[in-house]
Amino acid sequence: MPLSVRNQSHAMRQLERYVMVELLRVFGALITISTLLFVFVGVFGEAQKFDLGVWQILQIMPYAIPNLMPYTIPATLLLTVCVVYGRMAGDSEIIAARAAGVHIMHLMWPAFFIAAVLSVGTLILTDQVIPWAFSNIERIVALAMEDIFLDKLRTENQINGKEYGVTINVTGVRNRTLIHPTIRYSPRGSEGKPGKAVTTQASEAHIEFDLRKQLVWLTLEGMHGNLAGTNQTIYSRRMRIPYALPKQGGSAGNRVLRTKDLLLSLNTQQERRQTARKQQALEAAFTMARGDFENLQNLRFVHYTNVANATINEIRGLRTEYYNRFAMSVSCFFVVLLGTPFAILMAKKQFLTTFLFCFLPILTVYYPIAMMSQNLSKTGQFDPIWSAWLANGALLIAAIYYIRRVLRN
Repeated sequence: MPLSVRNQSHAMRQLERYVMVELLRVFGALITISTLLFVFVGVFGEAQKFDLGVWQILQIMPYAIPNLMPYTIPATLLLTVCVVYGRMAGDSEIIAARAAGVHIMHLMWPAFFIAAVLSVGTLILTDQVIPWAFSNIERIVALAMEDIFLDKLRTENQINGKEYGVTINVTGVRNRTLIHPTIRYSPRGSEGKPGKAVTTQASEAHIEFDLRKQLVWLTLEGMHGNLAGTNQTIYSRRMRIPYALPKQGGSAGNRVLRTKDLLLSLNTQQERRQTARKQQALEAAFTMARGDFENLQNLRFVHYTNVANATINEIRGLRTEYYNRFAMSVSCFFVVLLGTPFAILMAKKQFLTTFLFCFLPILTVYYPIAMMSQNLSKTGQFDPIWSAWLANGALLIAAIYYIRRVLRN
């Protein structure tokens, strides 16, 4: 190999390493700042909703970080390429490299490589880390709610939960055990009005919070109480009773399921649908054979119809989450594919200007398309196999346009 070619190759590798190091350095600083900012906002929102203390907030913080990473990585990576390539173009480093015979793709591929690696990392986060982190957050919040609940019983010997429909009076609390509790439960009627109250007493009771199912479980030992609307008294050595928690807002739903759990749920729902369809067909066949067409409106036939329709909605939601999980994970690659040539063409040291010019179209085009495709997939109007990639396809078209402009210029 001639000496000049060898020197040029060495200089090219040094330039690529320089760009790679600059990207990693800026990205590391920006992702730390943005993640900490969003973590504090998110955690304090949860703290206000559940009345958490300082210790519970500190416990939640490490688990809140993975939940925010899939949202902070694409925007932070876009800001990174705007900072690095905008500065290089503004300082004429790009022009100098091109004059030295360095192809522009040698300058851009470090950004594409980092984006590809982070796309795989985001998929792993979404599939493995986020479900694990969410379960730990639920555990901490459940323990905190138990502590708040039990502390109030220790100090006041009673709790009047109107939103629960439950009133509890105790003579004392030992660890997490209620001593001689008297529980009055007023279930909600069909029109939201209080139903007939049920009063029970026990020698002791244990309480558990299940945030995933939004339930409070009371395990009563040596229980006796009256049936609602009657003078009958029931006795039980041990009884476990669930009470519904008041709604705390949206649920994470399918997002906290691992991919293998999504596929398992999808198979289960498909089997339920097939079973309901078969039972429905059998009912219809027997009904038509007997000529009893009015029987098509009986409770069993309607039940199978409702089960089949419900499973269809569940299947659509699960399929949408499955395919969107992959599409959203690689979105940072398509964002960088667009942002890198755009920042070079803008050639501005004021990276915020470049970032805003690039991010605003993404905000007004990419995310509306992504949300529209998700909603239409859940309603069955679009197939998520291809609709999940519509937003990334729009980014790809814009990226090809700007990459061609960079290559020509």
